[in-house]
Amino acid sequence: MTDHLRAEWTKIRTLPGTGRLLVTIVALTVAGSVTASALVSCTGEACGYDPAVIGLFGVQVSQAVVAILAVLMVAGEYGTGMIALTLTAMPDRIRVLAAKAIVLAGLTLVTGGVAVLASVPVTRRLLLGNGFAPEALVLTAGPMPRAVVGSVLYLTLIALFSLGVATAVRDSATAIGVVLGLLYLFPALILLVGDEGWQRTLWQISPMNAGLAVQSTTNLAALPLSPWAGLGVPAAWAAAALVGGGLSFRARDA
Repeated sequence: MTDHLRAEWTKIRTLPGTGRLLVTIVALTVAGSVTASALVSCTGEACGYDPAVIGLFGVQVSQAVVAILAVLMVAGEYGTGMIALTLTAMPDRIRVLAAKAIVLAGLTLVTGGVAVLASVPVTRRLLLGNGFAPEALVLTAGPMPRAVVGSVLYLTLIALFSLGVATAVRDSATAIGVVLGLLYLFPALILLVGDEGWQRTLWQISPMNAGLAVQSTTNLAALPLSPWAGLGVPAAWAAAALVGGGLSFRARDA
């Protein structure tokens, strides 16, 4: 397995655009979070905004780039024909996919951690200036550590979900379309559907809505799923995609 991990690390490290995508993930996370924090004000005794959700809003933006990175890790090999060389050198396809998943997860954890931790101090200053309470976005207090760690885990699960989809469909454009469609389709449907029961059901199965519940620090009782249970939804999507992609990868020719 060590050889598989070393090979996948070499491939993703030398993949054209990997460095730019990683920098973009950090930049979009910070920029999206700063923009949301600058635009939202909290006035009066009762504030309807969750400071952690606002301060970490950039995760909703950068997840698209995380998905693109994961898709290119697989589909890029099919596009160049390198997958045939990979499978000739390492014929155990499940180990190849497992190595891709481990390397991608590690890279996303590190990049996501940098992005989220870089966002918090900047957005905290903005939120305090916009009327939020002094305890907003304190990394070591209350549920904020869960929101920060959960945001990084969420990005990692999106990466693994995207990897599984790309392994199944093989084509970059199709895989990116499927992943982004599933991420952003459910929030749109929730807005369009008028029935509260259907809205709740769609929220509970949405990888994005349910997964980002882990960022919530206020009004937790009103959530359709608890924060950690919500994070289990994108985990289930990721597991299903990886299993489906693995079965397809093993059954089909390179």
